[in-house]
Amino acid sequence: MNWYTLGQMLSAIRLGQKARTMDGIRIVIRTTDGLLWAEGRLSGQRVSMQDHLFTDLWTIYEDEDTVSWLPQRDSYEQREREMLENQYLEWRAERRME
Repeated sequence: MNWYTLGQMLSAIRLGQKARTMDGIRIVIRTTDGLLWAEGRLSGQRVSMQDHLFTDLWTIYEDEDTVSWLPQRDSYEQREREMLENQYLEWRAERRME
């Protein structure tokens, strides 16, 4: 099982995957709407980056809730890659103009 800091988890988590803290108290899911709380009284609400989240270690996993996201994952990640590539190409073209 791999453990991640908050920043590492945010860059590694894929659409539909969940992440939980070591104590299992905080669980989030990555959706097309962003990172949402998966359980508890805040379930379904967007995660607000607060100090206590930065001190937690997270593990990423998949469960039965993940299955519904699998058909969207590949196309969503492809669009993300295309956006990043386009931003890089625009940045590179601007630098060449300078």
